[in-house]
Amino acid sequence: MTELLLSESEKTFILHGVQQNFRGDGRTRSEIRPIVMETDIVSHTNGSCHLRLANTDILVGVKTELETPLPAHPDRGRIEFFVDCSANASPAFEGRGGDNLAADISRVLARSYASPEILNLKELCILPGKTCWILYVDILVLEVGGNLYDAVSMAVKAALFSTKVPVVTVSTVDGGEPELDLSDDPHKATRISVQNAPVLVSLSRIGNYCVVDSTPEEENCSSASLLFSVTPKGMLTAVKKIGGGSFQQTSIQAAAKQAVSIGVEVNDKLLQKLQQEEEMGRKREKIGFLL
Repeated sequence: MTELLLSESEKTFILHGVQQNFRGDGRTRSEIRPIVMETDIVSHTNGSCHLRLANTDILVGVKTELETPLPAHPDRGRIEFFVDCSANASPAFEGRGGDNLAADISRVLARSYASPEILNLKELCILPGKTCWILYVDILVLEVGGNLYDAVSMAVKAALFSTKVPVVTVSTVDGGEPELDLSDDPHKATRISVQNAPVLVSLSRIGNYCVVDSTPEEENCSSASLLFSVTPKGMLTAVKKIGGGSFQQTSIQAAAKQAVSIGVEVNDKLLQKLQQEEEMGRKREKIGFLL
């Protein structure tokens, strides 16, 4: 993901720090770096979020469009994820270098949100079998500074929290085809419940220990990582291994327990901050992302 050249001495320093539970930036193995987040900053979207985790910079926009439901689920709307890795985010993304990573992030997010318990997609259905809302979640990776998957998942959840779905009124004229009246009043829009939406927790194995929110240097020292999708209630909705290394069964179980503990805490604090920002309303100062 990020190309770094580390000497053996630097790798040994990182390894010993992880072993002693005192990493190079002063964190323990289970601590996350500070996060700066802001929602509702892109005016032409229904919901948006700009999130920065150390040097990892993510911008997410959500657009709603009326489409025909899938034949397999005629009474549900749907959500689709699209990821674009900017060529300026990392030298590895030049040309088509970021395409594989973008596709992998999209697949992980789709699996994480696949369970019907995550989002109530039936609320997005207007006319069963005919019309429903589709949520297009566009993710732009502006800069990579480690722990990309986790940062993207938090930005997606925050953007969905801020998404406003227009109210649609269905009327029938003289017994003919139903007509849809789309309200343009933003104050009458409905919101999407993200109370059960997950965040991703990546655990990178360095030596015999797993660390959360790894830096690019730590990722360079890691032989493999486990990626867990954790809901606020501690349910795992997706698991993925990244890298060529292997894990023993006991290591996977311990990592899952650690990921659930961290994921529940992150979900709780993220929702608290989103609700605080919501209560501030229009009085809050908007910083934006063109800094």
